[in-house]
Amino acid sequence: MALTKIKKALGFGVDEKALTLTDPDVFPLFGVTPTASGLSVGPSNAMRVPAVNCAVSLISETIGALPVKLYDRASKDTLTDHPAYRLVHGRANPWTSAAKLREQLTIDALLHGAGHAQVVRLSDDTPYELHRLEPGKVQRDQEPDGEPFFRVHTDAGQVRLSYRDVLRIEAVGGVAPITLGREAIALAISFEKHMATSLKNGARPSGVVTTDKKMDATGMLNFIKEWVAQFSGEQNGAPAILEDGMQYQSISMTLADAQFAENRLEQINEIARVFRVPPTMLFELSRGTWSNTEEMFRQFHTVTLKPWLKDWTDAYAQCLLTPEEQDDFYFEAITDDLLTTDTAARATAYGQYRSMGVMTANEVRAKENLPPHPNGNELSNPYTTTQKEQAE
Repeated sequence: MALTKIKKALGFGVDEKALTLTDPDVFPLFGVTPTASGLSVGPSNAMRVPAVNCAVSLISETIGALPVKLYDRASKDTLTDHPAYRLVHGRANPWTSAAKLREQLTIDALLHGAGHAQVVRLSDDTPYELHRLEPGKVQRDQEPDGEPFFRVHTDAGQVRLSYRDVLRIEAVGGVAPITLGREAIALAISFEKHMATSLKNGARPSGVVTTDKKMDATGMLNFIKEWVAQFSGEQNGAPAILEDGMQYQSISMTLADAQFAENRLEQINEIARVFRVPPTMLFELSRGTWSNTEEMFRQFHTVTLKPWLKDWTDAYAQCLLTPEEQDDFYFEAITDDLLTTDTAARATAYGQYRSMGVMTANEVRAKENLPPHPNGNELSNPYTTTQKEQAE
């Protein structure tokens, strides 16, 4: 009976397959996801894995930092007077900026599968504020005809909200990457624990000194003390003179140690695949070069960020614009700063745009955050203007 109530609360029909508390399929209902290594992976311990923390922070902070604007489809003008513009470009509510809300909801989607924000409206249905909703308090459902709606648990009880009143950002399939990649993350945690235990309980000298001469305990301690004093710290690498038939043999890394180190690097690559982030963006630079790192940065924009930004602009349009406005207006994330290359390449691109008549001088100046010039609104090619024409 208790499990049936839980299933109902989570949106499962009572006519579906019955689950027992020992069934593996029931574990995700309670936020417990066991793995082959025996570890349960959740948001808290997954974020303690450096590669996961880096990937989540990289995606969410970048999406939050990119400005979003509202445009008119026909004129391409920025609609700064529209009520939605402030919510996506300025402040989502008095205590949260629009950028911070994007960052928070993206984190919710990466760790929990989806992030939600409630649209608070004025009496005339104008969107006024966006309030983040805790992931565990929102349940998505749908009508028989397929129209979605949301059940939100509040202190006053459960509230039903229309799909237009809940801004929803979800991961692929509505499943968090840390859930899909839980085996790789659990293996990374296991490697960390194994290394920490080995360093705590194990001891490995850098080398071995052997001799045919027998030494008592006091003699061995004195020899070790003198050896450390002569060949450690600033004296490291100094030549050693051995007496009484002594021999020194260095202890190098074993094959098992080398494979262990390679496996740890491979786990970073696995986690990068889970989040669709180029490994160099997670500071795994073993195969990184100047040229392929720059290319991977472009891939990060195309492969990683674009799908997220598309979801954000679609969600904004669905909740903040009326059906009529959606035909005439659109939201867009400005990625110019993200794709900006070096100054010389940027200047060359601007010059080509100017010569082709694609951009005016003032449009170029706006890209560089410079004030407009009185004569900068013409599309004429500046490279074909003659001195005679300038004199006239």
